[in-house]
Amino acid sequence: MARVAGVDLPNNKRIDVALQYVHGIGATTAKEILAKLNGAIKPETRVKEMTEHQVGLLSSLISKEYKVEGELRREVQQNIHRFVEIGCYKGVRHRRNLPVRGQRTKTNGRTRRGRRKTVGAGKSAAPAK
Repeated sequence: MARVAGVDLPNNKRIDVALQYVHGIGATTAKEILAKLNGAIKPETRVKEMTEHQVGLLSSLISKEYKVEGELRREVQQNIHRFVEIGCYKGVRHRRNLPVRGQRTKTNGRTRRGRRKTVGAGKSAAPAK
């Protein structure tokens, strides 16, 4: 089992698909990484067929040229924190736990907003004394 950027890649998958298990690497980036290795690793190679040398090449290229896993997650969190701090629209939406990217919230958005809270039908009016 090859380990790249702190992630164990699945053995039976092709390397171009297995690289996508690393946070921050998608299909396009995976193909780009393999192209930068100048044919040292072919995209149709299975992870279990890779040599230690190939794994080392892959790991060194990813660590030098790409932000992945913890470093990328940390940067995203810092950006969100900065938005909240400066009080921009995206920061306000994050602070209120509402959708950030312009989605409607009147009828949808339950994932972000949580369970429904019924308003006005909770308690009956208390009798006057």
